[in-house]
Amino acid sequence: MAGQSKPVQLGPWGKATAGAAGACFANVLVYPLDLIKTKLQVQVKKTVDVEKQEAAAGSEPHYKGTWDAITKIKDAEGVAGLYAGMSGALLGVTSSNFAYFYWYSIVRTLYFKYQQSDAHPSTAAELSLGAVAGALGQLFTIPIAVVTTRQQTQSKEDRKGMIETAREVVESDDGITGLWRGMKASLVLVVNPAITYGAYERLKDIIFPGKNTLKPWEAFLLGALSKSIATIVTQPLIVAKVGLQSKPPAARNGKPFKSFVEVMEFIVKNEGALSLFKGIGPQLLKGFLVQGILMMTKERVELMFILFMRFLSKLRSQQLGKAAALAAAAKVASPVIAK
Repeated sequence: MAGQSKPVQLGPWGKATAGAAGACFANVLVYPLDLIKTKLQVQVKKTVDVEKQEAAAGSEPHYKGTWDAITKIKDAEGVAGLYAGMSGALLGVTSSNFAYFYWYSIVRTLYFKYQQSDAHPSTAAELSLGAVAGALGQLFTIPIAVVTTRQQTQSKEDRKGMIETAREVVESDDGITGLWRGMKASLVLVVNPAITYGAYERLKDIIFPGKNTLKPWEAFLLGALSKSIATIVTQPLIVAKVGLQSKPPAARNGKPFKSFVEVMEFIVKNEGALSLFKGIGPQLLKGFLVQGILMMTKERVELMFILFMRFLSKLRSQQLGKAAALAAAAKVASPVIAK
């Protein structure tokens, strides 16, 4: 529509707030899936040796799949168990998405300024912009992700609050650097949001060419499709990152992993290569729903911001107009007063 402002006119803070609001809303709706996929990704494939180790260590039950995990957690901890660690997770996704969209807006603006053109970036450029924004965001938000992962993978008896869990991480052998455990894997994983938002922009140009403001279902479709593509490509890295940030499996005798490559080697050796994709079901479903709802909400919030800014601008113009009219009237009336 001719009267609509382009989304790029919204500043970094507006885009970041819209993205964070969308992420928070979407994750509240599907949080149990996030919990389940984390538990599935850290558990070791069931074998006779693993059963003996688990029995000796008194560890959590083994989950056969998404529904089995939901049922067992609900039976053991009630419905509240499906929302364990949610406060930390919401803080994490809100802050990480705020940071991502803030930096993405800035680096994209700088890109267009450098190019001195309004032409859409190439696919390679879109991926690069997303990777830079993701890396900057990860530096500030990964400690929250580490604490949240610990909370999600702890048993009900061992589970603590965010501060206590963070203190536990700091007091471990890693010290304060433990809060940045998995940083290398996280930096590698910036390809996930890079692929997601690169694919989103590219699919938007292909499926809905020339549209600046999308309908809710259009934004949902693009967000869901782009996240599904990114998840399938990066799932082994996602599994490795979760393994790095959680407590080591019983077979490691308490020895933590040192790199995501070491996690992947352990999984392949003990469970087979296909286990690098464990938890892919709930991960895909969660990503499909979260990213779809996130982008749908983000587009609406951005539009609300733009309309609010227009209202303020119109109100200011009216006030200036009234002030100018009063000044003009006073000027005309001043000679009469002088007489």
